[in-house]
Amino acid sequence: MNIQQRTSILCLFVLCLFQSIYAAKPTPFPGEKSLFEGGYEMFRHQGNIVVVPHKVAAGKPWIWRARFWRHEPQFDLAMLGKGYHVVYCNVGGLYGNPTAVDRWNKYYQWLVEEHGFAKKVVLEGMSRGGLIIYNWARANPDKVAAVYGDAPVMDMRSWPGAGNKATLKAYKFKDAAEAEAYKGYPVDNLKPLAEAGIPIIHVVGDKDKVVPVSENTAIAEKRYKELGGIFEVIHKKDTGHHPHSLKDPTPIVKFIEKHVEVKK
Repeated sequence: MNIQQRTSILCLFVLCLFQSIYAAKPTPFPGEKSLFEGGYEMFRHQGNIVVVPHKVAAGKPWIWRARFWRHEPQFDLAMLGKGYHVVYCNVGGLYGNPTAVDRWNKYYQWLVEEHGFAKKVVLEGMSRGGLIIYNWARANPDKVAAVYGDAPVMDMRSWPGAGNKATLKAYKFKDAAEAEAYKGYPVDNLKPLAEAGIPIIHVVGDKDKVVPVSENTAIAEKRYKELGGIFEVIHKKDTGHHPHSLKDPTPIVKFIEKHVEVKK
């Protein structure tokens, strides 16, 4: 082997080494850096947020939270402790409409393609956050690992009401009659999720008068089980719409661990 051949091999080795180091190094998240509860690094950029676990689990699993960022974060903290990223994409005021779904599509693509996040995500939606998680899941059932809804709105005829200005504006309905007849609400579109085998868990307050269980979760649970899907509900007997979540989120975490496959 002559000097030229040795030099070529050495250069190739160094190039491969640098490529390996670069590939192993995660792309930094843009935006303002601060700390989330528990001392986790948090990056905020243009209304979007990423919280990074101290030790990232294999396969980069993640929780996608909708609405009410940092409110009752027990579940988020538990999953961060297990190596999940927790992210947020601001679609406030859109009530899960097509514009919101499109914005989530773009954010999903960025996280998966640019940052190597798992292709299937656990969706978390509190109250009106139920609209976007279910509408996005309906549009992307192959990208959802599980759904956790917490007193979630699943029918805008129930909340805020078919004739409410927010409902009419978000979906461009001409009047309450059109909103009442609309069949695009989550409660009416569970079949794609069931066909994809997406497990669902809800936490509800049985005395909830804001988002009544009987008009939202109870209907969804019945229909989903009739479709052959997994749908578990944790009832808080003496609780209204608030507080959300559980003081000890272990039952929710165990559900996710039981039904969501994470790469080892």
